[in-house]
Amino acid sequence: MPRTRHTAAFALITVAALSLTACGSGDPAAAPAGAGAAAGGKTPTTDVVSSVKRDDEAAKLLPEKVRASGTLSLASSVGAPPGAFYEEDGRTLAGADIDFADAVARKLGLRLKREVASFEAILPALGSGKYDLGTGNFGVTEERRRTIDFVTYINDGQGFAVRDDSDLKKVTDLTQLCGLTVGTGAGTTFEATLEENRHRCADAGKKPYEVKTYADQAAVWISLRQGRSDVLMSTINGLRYAVAQQEGLRFLNEFKRLDVGFAFKKGTPLAPAFQAAVNALKADGTYDRILKKWGTSESAIRTSQISPPEIG
Repeated sequence: MPRTRHTAAFALITVAALSLTACGSGDPAAAPAGAGAAAGGKTPTTDVVSSVKRDDEAAKLLPEKVRASGTLSLASSVGAPPGAFYEEDGRTLAGADIDFADAVARKLGLRLKREVASFEAILPALGSGKYDLGTGNFGVTEERRRTIDFVTYINDGQGFAVRDDSDLKKVTDLTQLCGLTVGTGAGTTFEATLEENRHRCADAGKKPYEVKTYADQAAVWISLRQGRSDVLMSTINGLRYAVAQQEGLRFLNEFKRLDVGFAFKKGTPLAPAFQAAVNALKADGTYDRILKKWGTSESAIRTSQISPPEIG
């Protein structure tokens, strides 16, 4: 990338970092113009959803009350490609999470009332009944399964990225991060993993790593570029997508795979219908087309599951 384009892209990332914290209001208009470009340049526009047809067998699994109303409330966490983000107009939502939710809704003959919410707010809000379901690249963990039901649709997980000048080659053990500053998203499995294992540095007689958390992905990347973080921990797909769009950064390695799913209140009656809808998308080819559009074909799952055990 020429220096002029690099500077422009960094400026957009800076604008996004300063503004995206307002997006938890639920108003798509709160997003900054250019947020989509900031997160990764020009993004795919292939329509992979409008041709999806209702699947009567899947729709029959919905509770009668839901079939009658024809609507569900969806909380979407918006961050960066390829998951969910704002296009350059600052209003239009795009990403794999958006496509999957819309495609499943069409399979079930439903209309989604989508509201943007912060990542860390969605799971508690499901428990309180504020929303029917949520999306936000929510990894299925044993801790979350105690209070949340999941219907899986991709496999993603945890990985690392660094600047090109970093001495890190591959992180296979978190003690390799001792003495470094690790940037990550607030309220994520990454933050939990880092905090739970921080003691291992002291146990090994080493200086603990510092964990810096941010409410949006743009701020996480800025922390790496500006040297406030030495390494980032985030989603495998998100890291790979972002480093392909930004000069001077590199994807380090996958650390742990996790199934990712639609999130629901524990005990939801919606799970069987959503599971059937995801599997119907796999059967008619829509599933693969969505993954191909976002360059995440390696994240395909064999079949959708309801709250499977945490991988590994």
